[in-house]
Amino acid sequence: MSDVRALLAGRGLAVSDGSYLERDDKAPLALEELLRSGISHLAFLAPNHRRPFLALTQSHEAQVMTLANEELANALRQAVRPMQKHGFKDALLAQAFAVVREASRRVLGMRHHDVQLLAGRTLLQGKIAEMATGEGKTLAATLAVCTAAATGAAVHVVTVNDYLASRDAEQNTPLFQLLGLSVGIVIQDMSPEDRRQQYACDIVYVSNKELTFDYLKDQLAVGSTLGIHQQLRRLQGEGRPSPALLRGLHVAIVDEVDSVLIDEARTPLIISESIPDDLDPQIYSQGIAMARQLITGTDFIHGKDKTIWLTQQGLARSHELAASLGGVWSSALWRKELIQKALSAVHVFHYDQHYIIVEGKVQIVDEFTGRVMPDRTWERGLHQMIEAKEQCEITGQRKTLAQITYQRFFGRYLLLAGMTGTAKEVEPELKRVYDLSVVRIPTHKTSRRYRLPDSVYANSESRWQAIVERAEVIANSGRAVLIGTRSVADSETLGTLLTARGTVHRVLNARQDQSEADAVAQAGQAYAITVATNMAGRGTDIKLAATVEAKGGLHVILTEFHESSRVDRQLFGRSARQGDPGSAEAMVCWQDELFKRYLPILSRLIKQLRPQSGHTGRWFRGLVAYAQWQSERENRRMRLETVKRDRKWLETLGFVGKAKK
Repeated sequence: MSDVRALLAGRGLAVSDGSYLERDDKAPLALEELLRSGISHLAFLAPNHRRPFLALTQSHEAQVMTLANEELANALRQAVRPMQKHGFKDALLAQAFAVVREASRRVLGMRHHDVQLLAGRTLLQGKIAEMATGEGKTLAATLAVCTAAATGAAVHVVTVNDYLASRDAEQNTPLFQLLGLSVGIVIQDMSPEDRRQQYACDIVYVSNKELTFDYLKDQLAVGSTLGIHQQLRRLQGEGRPSPALLRGLHVAIVDEVDSVLIDEARTPLIISESIPDDLDPQIYSQGIAMARQLITGTDFIHGKDKTIWLTQQGLARSHELAASLGGVWSSALWRKELIQKALSAVHVFHYDQHYIIVEGKVQIVDEFTGRVMPDRTWERGLHQMIEAKEQCEITGQRKTLAQITYQRFFGRYLLLAGMTGTAKEVEPELKRVYDLSVVRIPTHKTSRRYRLPDSVYANSESRWQAIVERAEVIANSGRAVLIGTRSVADSETLGTLLTARGTVHRVLNARQDQSEADAVAQAGQAYAITVATNMAGRGTDIKLAATVEAKGGLHVILTEFHESSRVDRQLFGRSARQGDPGSAEAMVCWQDELFKRYLPILSRLIKQLRPQSGHTGRWFRGLVAYAQWQSERENRRMRLETVKRDRKWLETLGFVGKAKK
């Protein structure tokens, strides 16, 4: 462990004492520090900066190729030993990377490209490597993973879901084994003892949510986040501490880093316990019934940031509707709180977009990845209101035991790095909050993707019909088509239309997570049409059949612009990977959510004028860019508010006996 401390302290990192190594909490960079850092544009790897490192790595290759398989592990250990004193210097990294590249060539049949060497180097510099979609981020990460793990550091490879954690670990296990490194996989529903064993490995593949919750469990076990009630239980002999699950927070390499550190950082992760609900379940049903009688714009206002508040007329109307109910409805404060929650359940959170129903239970759908989050619930009665709305069994309320934001958790790693295809738009926030710079890695091959003009339609019906016809024309030419939708409902609407026309297709959304690998494997075949919810963060590779490549490759159709332009770029990036041919286009509607929320006046005007549908020009992309900029600004404000609330929560715990770190 001391070796790990020396290695990482040698990089100028302040390391806390103790065997459970992690950084102390640090405040985000002040605005003036951010400006001084020159974070006005992405850092690029200019040729004169990358050639010496690549030449150094190449110079070791001939000697490494003469080693027997059993000698490679020792060669890696010898290469990393000087790093304990000198850190991750280029000369040392070049030698270690040459060993890892040769081992990968032998057991995986894949030799790291030069651009992947540059990405691996960027990761061990504690930065974000922005690599175009399809450039092989998973393989590039093995260079940094193996090198850091060989030094004795606990390396966590953080993915966005269990599927990718298992897939990537299994794919790379032969490489790790050849180099004498153990690999663990932590997934949902694993027992504490199994988790402890997996975290004891040199390299651990784990999703961001599983990792963060396991860290919170460790904090509860040692008492560092306990409130006064839990501490009293501990003093009375209840709930004795368990051994820690993790070995500490040494090195984290985060895949789809913008998705994890930005998109999912709007709400804290919370460990809670069920408590009896003091409210009669009937109250939630009554709230929903009243909410459905209130009028938008008259009785309540629907804000941009998904907030709803009652007007004076709405307060009076609510009092009138609840007059005969008595109980909590007699309290003006309770009445306002409950009805506003009910209004959110009815007007803000929608079935097949924000949640689905599985076996009679409301399960939240991640808006950015399209995946179900079965163990997550909304807070403060909202989840119960949605259950009442959908006529599901009302579950109990939850009491917070421990919580942490991604901003605070990942900031505690001694070395934090990440990869993504889309970091440009959020680099200032990554720098300010996590002190992470972004380095754009050049592509291995020149991109052959071409973007067709956008098309915009007056209403959804004409948009869906046009998309179906367009997909059929492209697929019938022998190419493959991927259609990206924002919601489960939209994907199934398209599926229904295609089925009605007798068109063979596949639908991939939150209901078919288990068949994802098979669906994606078929998506690059000739004549294939795949309809999918947001692909951001899925990390899946669509491999083209030879005949499809000859016909022009994969064609991507975006059906609705997302609030984040990064999600749109992720979807477009599914075509023309690693020099393959491909094309992309957007076919959207004036009544889409982005336009209604961030260009409301224009949206209403368009609705009245009913313009002709068809192709657009640069002016339209300018409107989209402006609306997305407005959305990103709002989401950034929400994330900063999350950090502020988290600090206040910590200060509150301090008054009731929380152990300061």
